[in-house]
Amino acid sequence: MWSCGRRVLQELLSQPPARCLSQTAVKNTVVVERWWQVPLSKVGSPPRLHPRRHRIYKLVENTAHSPKQKMELILTQTVEKLGGRGDTVFVRKSVGRNKLLPQGLAVYPSPENKQIFAEELKRLREGTLEERVQTRTGQLTVEYLKRLKLTIDDIPSADVVLTKEIVCRQILKRFRIVVPPHALRLPDEPIKSFGDYWCEITVNGIDTVRIPMSLAPYQDPSASFQKILKKQKKEQGEAATPAGEEEEEAVLKAVSEAAGEPEAEKEAATSLASSAAAGASAAAPDAAEAPQTSQDTSAPPSDTPKKD
Repeated sequence: MWSCGRRVLQELLSQPPARCLSQTAVKNTVVVERWWQVPLSKVGSPPRLHPRRHRIYKLVENTAHSPKQKMELILTQTVEKLGGRGDTVFVRKSVGRNKLLPQGLAVYPSPENKQIFAEELKRLREGTLEERVQTRTGQLTVEYLKRLKLTIDDIPSADVVLTKEIVCRQILKRFRIVVPPHALRLPDEPIKSFGDYWCEITVNGIDTVRIPMSLAPYQDPSASFQKILKKQKKEQGEAATPAGEEEEEAVLKAVSEAAGEPEAEKEAATSLASSAAAGASAAAPDAAEAPQTSQDTSAPPSDTPKKD
């Protein structure tokens, strides 16, 4: 009996220790509450828990079914499609815990970190031009402006002089970009006529981009104006039609005259050939009768009758 008990005890001791449930990874959080409230105890003494009653709980909240909230972080470096250094972003918890925080690309938005980045941003904005650094949003704006071309064709009067306010309104209307007048620069000569020009936009006082700009005649997109244009084009086409027909007739006449000269020459040659053939045919019977006459005159007369 003792040997059997010892063998069982050795087997139990040789097995690896069981893992504690408190050390397992928890994926979801469950909020529970005791069904029976624990009575208050005296000061300095532990609470008196019932062995069965105080171990019954009721479910209050299960976070597995609650909407997932994003994590707020402050970027320490420029991250593509997120932002630049000092920007506050909201990302999924998996992205923040597995990528941004372990790689040192972001930090938690604690009051100390917020103050540090606010002071850094203030120094960059108020420092000298050499110390300033373009923000991530400014870099994207510069890259977008380099691909633009401004065409202004909705100014009814041709006597209007383009100013900074007009160009800023046109940029806002066409590209949805707010450009303050102090950040826009136009040519020194006033723009009064149609043609190609340029304008320069400065982003955050650091980078300057030159955009090609053209001033075109006014085009009314309304239906009435389009009808007028269509009518004018039709009248111009009708006016050009008679002239085109006259030119076509003149070309045809010239071609017919050029083609008529060879035909006349051909007819003359044909008439000459026919007359020559007629003369030859008239001379042929005479030539045929001449030998016969000479033969009859030269031969002696014969008394034999001719056969029918």
